[in-house]
Amino acid sequence: MRVPLDWLGEYVELPSGTSGLDVAAALVKVGLEEEGLHGREITGPLVVGRVLTREPEPQKNGKTINWCSVDVGAANGTGEPQGIVCGAHNFEVGDLVVVVLPGAELPGGFAIAARKTYGHVSAGMICAADELGLPDDGSGGIIRLADLFEGADLEPGQDAIPLLGLDRETIEINVTPDRGYCFSLRGVAREYSHATGAVFTDPVAALADSAPAATEGGFAVRVSDDAPLRGRVGCDRFVARIVRGIDVSAPTPAWMATRLTEAGMRPISLPVDITNYAMLALGQPLHAYDLATLTAPIVVRRAAPGEKLKTLDGVERDLFAEDLLITDGSGRGLGIAGVMGGFDSEITASTTDVLIEGAHFDPTTIARSARRHKLPSEASRRFERGVDPQLAPAAVQLVVDLLVTYAGGTVDAEVTDVDATVAAATIEFDPALATRLIGVEYSAAEVSSVLTQVGCEIVERDGLLVVSPPSWRPDITTGPDLVEEVARIKGYDQIPSILPTPPGGRGLTHAQQVRRILTDLLAAQGLSEIWSAPFVSDDRHAALGYPVEAARARTVRLANPLNEELPLMRISVISTMVDALKRNIARGIKDVALFEQGLVVALEGPQLSAPTSPVGVRPAPELLDRIRAAVPAQPRHLGILISGEAEHSGWWGKGRAADCSDAIALVRALGEALAVPLTVAADHEMPFHPGRCAQFTLADGTLVGHAGELHPKVVSALGLPARTIGAEVDIDVLAAASESAVTAQPIANLPLAGSDVALVVDAGVTAAAVEAALRSGAGDLLESITLFDAYTGDQAGDGKKSLAYRMGFRSADRTLTTDEVNSARDAAVAAAAKATGAVQRT
Repeated sequence: MRVPLDWLGEYVELPSGTSGLDVAAALVKVGLEEEGLHGREITGPLVVGRVLTREPEPQKNGKTINWCSVDVGAANGTGEPQGIVCGAHNFEVGDLVVVVLPGAELPGGFAIAARKTYGHVSAGMICAADELGLPDDGSGGIIRLADLFEGADLEPGQDAIPLLGLDRETIEINVTPDRGYCFSLRGVAREYSHATGAVFTDPVAALADSAPAATEGGFAVRVSDDAPLRGRVGCDRFVARIVRGIDVSAPTPAWMATRLTEAGMRPISLPVDITNYAMLALGQPLHAYDLATLTAPIVVRRAAPGEKLKTLDGVERDLFAEDLLITDGSGRGLGIAGVMGGFDSEITASTTDVLIEGAHFDPTTIARSARRHKLPSEASRRFERGVDPQLAPAAVQLVVDLLVTYAGGTVDAEVTDVDATVAAATIEFDPALATRLIGVEYSAAEVSSVLTQVGCEIVERDGLLVVSPPSWRPDITTGPDLVEEVARIKGYDQIPSILPTPPGGRGLTHAQQVRRILTDLLAAQGLSEIWSAPFVSDDRHAALGYPVEAARARTVRLANPLNEELPLMRISVISTMVDALKRNIARGIKDVALFEQGLVVALEGPQLSAPTSPVGVRPAPELLDRIRAAVPAQPRHLGILISGEAEHSGWWGKGRAADCSDAIALVRALGEALAVPLTVAADHEMPFHPGRCAQFTLADGTLVGHAGELHPKVVSALGLPARTIGAEVDIDVLAAASESAVTAQPIANLPLAGSDVALVVDAGVTAAAVEAALRSGAGDLLESITLFDAYTGDQAGDGKKSLAYRMGFRSADRTLTTDEVNSARDAAVAAAAKATGAVQRT
């Protein structure tokens, strides 16, 4: 929200000499964050110029520049036309433009001087809006003053700095979702008053006094909302008034055009500018309809199945059942309520009579429509944050007054005001709650004073305050909301910074310790930790090779997704990590190694609906059980993605590309760091290559995860580099398996007896299966077993392979004899023969 200082000064007393920095500092105290300061950044001559000639000159680089002569009056000291090179093309001979002359300085310290370019000496510059620090005027190029100040008496050489408001300051603030009333000069002025004690003059007070009450015979309006959201109708107030005989071609007064420009809006036409001005001033979005195109009555209703509407931007839109529409008696759509008007009802050059709409719409309805249609607008930004339901009559009165003054209209005496608003619920509030929650001593009188200051009405009853929040504060609904008002008005800087003292014997939970160990290990291995948004689509499931129907059955669909194209919660971490990998590779990073730990959704069975409970009230036990039952399991997974070289090349020799063994080794290292034995076996699980995929399980068979090379089809579908490797493991499973304390083993002081054995098995038998059989048969004396050779060839036989293992035997209390070692080895070989059909090579 951009706040021009001179406009702000109409509603709140600004001491002489108050700067934008002073106002911004005051607003920060009450929670309105400063985004920037604009204005007073230009020094030197910035003047009105009239284009006398414009000669296009094509250049060798394919660009066409314009060699112009511009009349700048006496501003250049000679009165002669100024020669200027300009690369823009949205102006013509005779246009009034803004010219900056040599010796001036533009925002950012950009000094202007005469310089030779494109074969000419360019003495200045014809300016676009962004070059002057102004919002884009929509032209995409040079400012054409006739478009901004139609009918104004402008002369070449006239100082353009005050004309464009560049001698005044504008503050840009960030308005949080709970402070929608600050999307207006009225709201910001009130907040400045709270911060400084300056006298605030509410512009609505005089307008409300002059606004007539509803009468019979006004333009008929009917609200027909048979599909309310959460029991709230989409429109609970609709004010309509008619102004006849206006001159739509009348120019917007220069002061209004300047204020709109300073506030970040482009002047368009007088009726539109007036409604925008009233919206910026008071916070109430308004709309003007061409009365001649309307058929009574106006009907506010939800969209019908299959209904379409062409909006003001010329796009025909498919409507949704929850969209709230403004229609007329013929059923024709006049606009999507609170978002954008319809194409057929806009004001044209032939319009003489207009109907002014000031309505109050349900915030949730407007927010959903704006997001579904990807139509964020100034109106929807205000409605979705909550507009004062009592504001419409005063805002409509302001529009009527301005139309009569500047467009020459006359007002119908009849007033339509369909009012179904209800007062906000009162809050029983203990003033001592502020001290308990904030930790600063506030007296009951101080609390009452602050709440009265922000607009609340208070009645004392049995030591409590019965508080009625003001109509412009729909965010105040509970006692803690009132406490927040006390904290910010009394000053956040008054709250001491006291670090909480943790009770003794506490620290990180075991699960937290596990996560730190794993992330530290991977970071030490050179991997970079990332975070990716946990939202996916069916297309991503298909690209990863998951059966789409089975994957969708496990996912949770978001009711209000941030992005309509990503409406599902992820079921694997890798599914969202791939975007980060692609982004890094696209930026020229060849060797990328990433990991992420995050929650996934593991929905089993149908998604249940979770009941709701009032805020601030602990749900009953049975309600808590129903809420928990509706929340699907959300295990924490660890994902790894690596592309490029695992070992870099250099003077020492060639590098080595990362392969599936690197991913397997990393998962093995995770298990070793937690002292959790992992069993490794070959598997064929998407999105991994069926011949280069390892499955990791615990000793009891519980699945831990998979690692390996991504399937070629997955790599192709996602646009990843060939031979990309990855892994995904369940951290919760590892944490549970590592709960038991690790027992330190004494250092062995007796000799290790080694024995090698080579076994021939079918080619389809895995080394892990053979190793497991050897371990089971060798008994307690076996200390270690390592696969040190694998051979396929003529000596192994057709369809066979040879696996050679080095087995280590040791006893804790004696030196083993040769017979004991041989006996244990033979028992291991026998077990392998029985389990896998292994035959010992001789």
